[in-house]
Amino acid sequence: MTKPLGFEKPLGMRDILPESLARQRHLERALRQCIERWGYREIVTPSLEYFDTVGMASATLTDRMFRLLDKQGHTVVLRPDMTTPIARVVSSLYKDVPLPIRLYYQTNVFRAQEKEAGRNAEFFQTGIELVGDGTVDADAEAIALAVFCLRAAGVETFRIAIGHVDFVEGLLEETAPDEAVRGQFRRFLYERDFVGFRQLADELDISAEDRRRLHALLRLRGGKGKIAEARELTANGKARRAVENVSSLWQALEAYGVTDALLLDFNLISNLDYYTGVVFEGYAADLGSPLVGGGRYDRLLAQFGRPAPATGFAIKMDRLMQVTPLAPSPEQPPVLLCYTEERRKDGLAEAQRLRQEGRVVVTRLVRDQAEAAVCREQVDGEFICLTGQGE
Repeated sequence: MTKPLGFEKPLGMRDILPESLARQRHLERALRQCIERWGYREIVTPSLEYFDTVGMASATLTDRMFRLLDKQGHTVVLRPDMTTPIARVVSSLYKDVPLPIRLYYQTNVFRAQEKEAGRNAEFFQTGIELVGDGTVDADAEAIALAVFCLRAAGVETFRIAIGHVDFVEGLLEETAPDEAVRGQFRRFLYERDFVGFRQLADELDISAEDRRRLHALLRLRGGKGKIAEARELTANGKARRAVENVSSLWQALEAYGVTDALLLDFNLISNLDYYTGVVFEGYAADLGSPLVGGGRYDRLLAQFGRPAPATGFAIKMDRLMQVTPLAPSPEQPPVLLCYTEERRKDGLAEAQRLRQEGRVVVTRLVRDQAEAAVCREQVDGEFICLTGQGE
């Protein structure tokens, strides 16, 4: 027998009650004001997108997408991210708009969860996309704006870690010739399993110098001085070019004056082949998961017919709300205005007059003064009663 669903919600979905939503909207306003000062304009895209376009191009794994059939038999998905829909817009509706283009969004995205995961399947993000600028200054702008957003949101202690996908990949290519072995190293780095990484490096039949370089990779996390250490580990190839890119990036970030909130992490890696250069993640104190993530993705726009470099980030609003004390100012209790049927016209007119003055007014029809007195005992704020006998 099928268990009745009752008041249950679909897996991973949740209600956001007025108190929590008011706080979320307050945070969104603070972020919106910060982002718009940097020249970004807000965009909204459909909740449903075609799987064959946005779904196939998305970095989200297919088994994490909600897929449906429309009445024409096309497979559609609930948007799993906003980066891919924005790439679609920039390549179609904005195909004649000159680059670079700066857009931002504040919306919900959907990713299916396993039953035991205990995570939300619908969650809210605030993010930016800077499309059409392949310079190091564009990467610096995205990272610096992420710093200013977290500050605007009241996050007191946080760090944004910066890496480069080509550094890890290049160093592994120089030291571990077998692709399967490199895949194991990548998995250990992504899972932050440094013990497993070291054990694998010790087991390989490689030179002592290459083994030393692999072990040294795990120590490349810190301040500006790590750039010189990373440069010492590389040959004149992909990894070296990545180091020089990070070095130029750091100089640009110094000009923004935000390096006190940053650290370099040359073993930072994503489990996706989506990113093509600089990647970054932001962590707050007492929060084990990143609350902001982003990086450079220069191949996505080509899938929509308009090749262009791009970078951006997304802030996870649920996690942000866990670490910020920022909250809206306490609201004044609403005025409760009671009226009898005979005084309805007077009561509603008075309520509207007060609302035009900026007051919050709740009205209630009562039968007599006795019922009005009961209502009066239930409120803490101002009370107005208009009855047939006068106010």
